[in-house]
Amino acid sequence: MTNDADTPVRYCGIDYGAKRVGLAISDPGSGMAFPLTTLQVSGGRDDQIAAIVKATAEEEVDEWVVGLPLNMDGTEGPQARTTRNFAERLAQVTGQRVHLIDERLSSQLADEYLREAELTNKKHKARRDRVAAQIILRTFLEQRSGDEG
Repeated sequence: MTNDADTPVRYCGIDYGAKRVGLAISDPGSGMAFPLTTLQVSGGRDDQIAAIVKATAEEEVDEWVVGLPLNMDGTEGPQARTTRNFAERLAQVTGQRVHLIDERLSSQLADEYLREAELTNKKHKARRDRVAAQIILRTFLEQRSGDEG
């Protein structure tokens, strides 16, 4: 994945929640997404963003991809509006581009992957949000590469 100047871009995928935030990271240029971490977040939106920026500081993130939790009929409910507000503030704080992508079913798909891995419930729950972030990011990268081809 590259930007307009053909410089590889590193994306961070975010599965945003009020209590937990899953993070995933792309490999610049390859279009691959990897789960990074799950943050237990508290405080206001700016505190959450500070925690995300701190957790990704060494990853040299260029752009962000935030999963937008649409209703199954494609409409936006309260959580989607909260997520939009979070994404807008993330862009303001970081000065970087933020992409929103439909995340419907990403958590369910993450659950399926983790069930196949036969993890304990505790390990499953600990990994769910970062795997959902990976799915969100992978979906974005796949759509983006389809747009370029």
